[in-house]
Parts: sequence; C-alpha cells; structure tokens
Amino acid sequence: MNRLFRAAMVAAILPIGLASVGCAHKSGSACGSGGCGAGGDGGGGLGACYRNLVDVSWPDRYNYAARQSVVAPFAQQAATGHFLNQTIWNFYFDPGTDKLNAGGMEKLDSLAHATPGPDPRIYLQHTHDLGVPPENMAKAGALHNDLDARRAAAIRRYMATQFGPPMEYEVLVHDAPTPKVYGVFVGNAFRGQTLGYVGGINSRSINVSSVGGSASGPAPGTGGNTVVNTGPAPAPTPGP
Repeated sequence: MNRLFRAAMVAAILPIGLASVGCAHKSGSACGSGGCGAGGDGGGGLGACYRNLVDVSWPDRYNYAARQSVVAPFAQQAATGHFLNQTIWNFYFDPGTDKLNAGGMEKLDSLAHATPGPDPRIYLQHTHDLGVPPENMAKAGALHNDLDARRAAAIRRYMATQFGPPMEYEVLVHDAPTPKVYGVFVGNAFRGQTLGYVGGINSRSINVSSVGGSASGPAPGTGGNTVVNTGPAPAPTPGP
C-alpha cells in the first residue's frame, strides 16, 4: 500500500517540478531558442519541441510534391496545345500576301468565340510562302519581316470586327514547325466512324487497318479492315 501511495505522489509532484524548473537546454538545442518549459507554444513549450523534432506536415507536403511532379508534364502539354491552337499558320493566307483566306477567317472566328472568353494573345507563323527571286536574296529577311507585320495588322483588323466589346489583341510571330497528321489515317478514321469501334486482338487473328487499300480490298467507306491469321497452321487432312 505504501508503495502505491509513493508512486501516486511522484506522479503528482513531477509535472509541478518540471514546470518550475523549465528546460535546461540553451539556445540552438533541439528544443529551439525558446526552450521547452510549460509556457505556451509562442514561448517554446513542449509543442515547440515537438515541431522541432517531428515534421508536422507529413505526409501532406510530400504528397503535394509528388502530385506536382506527375501533373507538370500534362500542364506543359496543355500549354503547348493552346499555343498551337492560337497560331495562325501560313496556309491561312493567300500565298505571299497578307490577305486572309476563308479558312483563316473561320479560324479567327473560332478564336474570338472561345469560352469563357477569347485569349488576347494570338501567334503568327513566320512567313515561309514568299517567293523571293535570286536577285533579291539579300533583301529576303526584310521582305519576310515586312509581310509578317502586314499579316499581323490584317489579323488585328479582322478581330476588331468581332462581336462584343473592343479587345486589344497582341500578335506574336514565331517560327515553330507546322503540325502535321497523315491524311490517310484521318480519312480512314472519319469514314469508319459510322461502324463504331472496330478492332481487337485474340489468339487466332489480328485486325489490321488497310491504309493504302488495293484493287481487291473492301469498298471505300467500309473502314478497310482485313483479318490476318496469326495462329498456327491447321493440321493437314489425313489421306485415304
């Protein structure tokens, strides 16, 4: 009984003693410059000691860093796609002129009607469709730059005719390569969309989309799918 009484007294007196003595560590210790007495967190205290010894933001800060490392490449991909979508390429003008063709006007219409609002920054491909004779080769750079400026002015004039409050558009010239897609693939995908999903691989055959087609192939508009047998050859039929 006496042993239990002494243990209870020690447990009751020990916190009081620690509160009165405080932390014996000096500035620069693991408990921080404020010490680790019984004061509030602002003046040190056990909470300050805990924060100095343990990362209280775990695992949130590391989850955030990991998430950003995964998302960042997709953000760059989205930014590149927006840059290409905002570009007016050479083929949107009549060759060698600053006159927008029908495709160029339709493209600018789509940029002006973007939701929730149009991007005031439009990109213009550097001129590559200006025929410069050999005798004027020394002036080729100046001629290309002059056509770039006239095409940029034509874009701003056309965008000023769009519906809504006036918007000041910025036209920036770049020399990125023109994105291209093999037209046969696009044509086959467009013609075959009425058939729904076609394809698949199993142990016996594989569906192969015909690109070039042939005289004995399927009729145009049917998707051009042929079946190539990839399984083992059938066993020969026993003779009589």
